[in-house]
Amino acid sequence: TLARNLCGDVEWSAQDATRTERDFLRRCVEAAIKAGATTVNIPDTVGYTVPEEYTRFMRTLIERVPNSDKAVFSVHCHNDLGMAVANSLAGVAGGARQIECTVNGIGERAGNAALEEVVMAINIRNDRFPYWNKIDTTMLTRASKLVSAATSFPVQYNKAIVGRNAFAHESGIHQDGVLKDASTYEIMRPEMVGLKQSSLVLGKHSGRHAFVHKLEEMGYKLGANQLEDAFVRMKALADRKKDIYDEDIEALVDQEIAASHDRIKLTSLTVIAGTHGPQRATMKLDIDGQTKIEEAEGNGPVDAVFNCIKALVPHEAKLELYQVHAVTEGTDAQAEVSVRLAHEGRSMTARAADPDTLVASAKAYLGALNKIVMKRQRDVPVAAAG
Repeated sequence: TLARNLCGDVEWSAQDATRTERDFLRRCVEAAIKAGATTVNIPDTVGYTVPEEYTRFMRTLIERVPNSDKAVFSVHCHNDLGMAVANSLAGVAGGARQIECTVNGIGERAGNAALEEVVMAINIRNDRFPYWNKIDTTMLTRASKLVSAATSFPVQYNKAIVGRNAFAHESGIHQDGVLKDASTYEIMRPEMVGLKQSSLVLGKHSGRHAFVHKLEEMGYKLGANQLEDAFVRMKALADRKKDIYDEDIEALVDQEIAASHDRIKLTSLTVIAGTHGPQRATMKLDIDGQTKIEEAEGNGPVDAVFNCIKALVPHEAKLELYQVHAVTEGTDAQAEVSVRLAHEGRSMTARAADPDTLVASAKAYLGALNKIVMKRQRDVPVAAAG
């Protein structure tokens, strides 16, 4: 009631609704609507229900709540049994008109219903799900990559809709069918979810105009300085890597944007590694415009690199996550490294890419460390003017 006096739409949510005693849940929902709730969320908090059950459950609940017509019912499904999307659509069939979901299906434990899967299921099978939404499906792939970059949670290759293999056909029979008629084995076109069909796009002889055109095609809008820096980095990458793919450009530009305000920047790195340890790293950093150099040993080259950083920038952050994967195919592919650091109860994540895995590792660690430094700056109270 207090919230309704402050805003027009108040959502009330049950806890573990699918395992709650039905009559008790009905009375709670009725009371919540009477108090002013305009959206009522009925979550499957632990991912326990199944589609047919959830449809009957939602339909019966809405029918038996006397004032149900005064609120919009919502579903919020977890994926513990792998049925979050199916259950969400089943809930809508039972009368819900709002689906709570997440990009890439991220969420605690096994995650939540994946937005991109829900949207495309309604889009492609509108004959079975005659509902509508205002989602621009051509932005799904970009949104997926943005969330993956921000969270440092990579999207699995066989993920529906936005996974790298979602539109890949390896079987000879499948390939032949797709070449003759794409609809033979593709129930949706890649362009529908914003996936471009271009493959090799740029190289060491590509000009600025081609680079700008490619960025615009991929949805990037950079300022003049960022554009210049990104172009220089693209040319440098082209000198080291024969073919530049869209994924290379995405990694390059995302890193450029993320590092634009960094106080700590990698200037150079040399690592000595091999079967005879200990491994040793020599690193030069630019810290607030000042150059600092350090050498450190480690139990492996990555450990040596991170020890160098700790010596140059003393900190108490704990490494929670270190992941490496190739941006594209081939032995000259860029390595993309994800790092998550825990500091004072919060986690900071960063990703970086480079043809050299150790350089990418250093940049990713520094990216997360820069976020900690920036947060520490924001948390320092500003002294009052005398």
